Amino acid sequence: MGDVEMAEAHEEVVDTTDSSEYVEFWIDLFLGRKGHEYFCDVDTDYITDRFNLINLQKTVNKFTQVIQYIVDELDDTILEQMSSARLEQLENDARKLYGLIHARYIITVKGLQKMLQKYRDADFGRCPRVYCNFQPLLPVGLHDIPGIDCVKLYCPCCEDLYIPKSSRHNSIDGAYFGTSFPGMFLQAFPEMVPKHPVKRYVPKIFGFELHKQAQLARWQELQRQNLEEKLVGRGIDLSGYGGFKK
Repeated sequence: MGDVEMAEAHEEVVDTTDSSEYVEFWIDLFLGRKGHEYFCDVDTDYITDRFNLINLQKTVNKFTQVIQYIVDELDDTILEQMSSARLEQLENDARKLYGLIHARYIITVKGLQKMLQKYRDADFGRCPRVYCNFQPLLPVGLHDIPGIDCVKLYCPCCEDLYIPKSSRHNSIDGAYFGTSFPGMFLQAFPEMVPKHPVKRYVPKIFGFELHKQAQLARWQELQRQNLEEKLVGRGIDLSGYGGFKK
């Protein structure tokens, strides 16, 4: 290979490297924002594959332009001609569309692997329940449609949901993680399923467990009601029996 050919090859490598770094620029900015720690990096190849975006076309205006904006392929001259209001709308649409794409990506093989590392690092926080022993949490949405509810945190140990501690995380739309993610995650990585806690806190006063007394009282009341219903059903007048009436 001659000097000229080597120089041209070097330029192609530089151009490719610069291009790949530039493509990830908007995504890097999005992931770097405070409160976006729950999100993982979605591959640009996944974003630009229209097969992965089926039924998302109507979620934002000018769908193709928003995709180009996310992957930094939108012409700078177009951005310069936009008004500040249109630029703000484009940014909001990009965040929304990236979130919806993210919900699909994290249940793919690559997406699950990326979320596994974040789970191991406890990027989603730990369960506040004492007997769960700081179990790492998983993000989940209660709805797949955006704009209904914020993201929740699921504990695989006690199998309950929690609200994120930070208000920044509490403002994230639950649809950006979807309703299926924790189930897919634990199916893909069964070794990550923790043992369920066997201990449960029981309130006491001077060493006496109150809940057992309350449970006994509820059982006695239920038995009284059942007996009263049977007697009334047989036509027995209980008005003169104070023992059956409160």
